[in-house]
Amino acid sequence: MTTPTEARKTALETRLAELDVRLHDIQDELVSHNSADWEELATEREEDEVLEGQGVQGQAEMAAIRAALARIEAGEYGNCVKCGDAISEERLDLLPHTPFCKACAT
Repeated sequence: MTTPTEARKTALETRLAELDVRLHDIQDELVSHNSADWEELATEREEDEVLEGQGVQGQAEMAAIRAALARIEAGEYGNCVKCGDAISEERLDLLPHTPFCKACAT
């Protein structure tokens, strides 16, 4: 029988792999833009800004997931890194990579 922590670990690893693929796709898209037409170039630059924002968000989520996986390996997962209290199961179900309990997150 799988424990909730094992299930969350699997979900975190799956999400990490998905983000890795997405970030590589974003990088490939950013590199491919080099239109000679000024209007197309302006549109591409706007799209690049959106892609770069998505990339930054993806990298931040990947860092949070890696930290959560490290806490799982260290046996510290499910405890708030700020106050040490247990993080509720409901919160971990919604945000499995969260390092904070509800009180410390606000």
